[in-house]
Amino acid sequence: MSIDVQNISYEINNNQILKNVSLKIDQGKICSILGPNGSGKSTLVKVISGDLKPQNGFIFFNDRDLKDISIEDRAKIRSVMSQSQQIFFDFSVREIIEMGWIEENGIYSRSDINESLQRVAKECEILSLLDRRFNSLSGGEQRRVHFARTLIQLYNKIESNDKRFLILDEPTANLDLLHEIKLIRKLKEKADEGFGVLIVLHDLNIAYNFSDKIALINNGEIKYEGLPNEVLSDEILTSIYKMPIRVDKQNKRINYY
Repeated sequence: MSIDVQNISYEINNNQILKNVSLKIDQGKICSILGPNGSGKSTLVKVISGDLKPQNGFIFFNDRDLKDISIEDRAKIRSVMSQSQQIFFDFSVREIIEMGWIEENGIYSRSDINESLQRVAKECEILSLLDRRFNSLSGGEQRRVHFARTLIQLYNKIESNDKRFLILDEPTANLDLLHEIKLIRKLKEKADEGFGVLIVLHDLNIAYNFSDKIALINNGEIKYEGLPNEVLSDEILTSIYKMPIRVDKQNKRINYY
């Protein structure tokens, strides 16, 4: 099972944002998208998740054309954590997480929802925040709540794990180092459970140490794609980021100069 992106192009007002992008996201694997600001990372995530419609190309979820999958059915097979998620109403943390819950013909009881909510809140270490107002939280706490909402969407019993995907755009933004690493390790656990994970990252070292595959995008095109040790080299990173970068492959560490 996989997400198969084939020759996607997307433009706005004659400005081409994505150019013939192809990418495959496999079950049980973490695929990280890296690249400079403005290179098309967030647009690619929105296209893959179905929020934007490309002018050309195809996207298949488990061999089904995304265009033929209803919005309701998309929600059952993929969960999306966007880069910016503003909440204008004064919802509680509990209410925000529950927004991710998907009903299926009313077959779930309130206890099912509460059980899943407690599970994700514990995983994301936000049990103590459940009765807080969302807008009273710090930026990092808000990101952890959104991550919990993203997880609960796929914690129903509708589909098996080997048919579902997590799509996240810079989920570690505003997190301190401890919670950044904890979130990435949680994604690694989800991949091990069978979920396919697509994630946009800026931290090259985290991508190097936790990714199964890396796609380097620049100027709307995927320039390099493959295993971390194949893609992350001195020459490639220096050319993409326009600054001296050295890769210590022995210690899996990337150094900036």
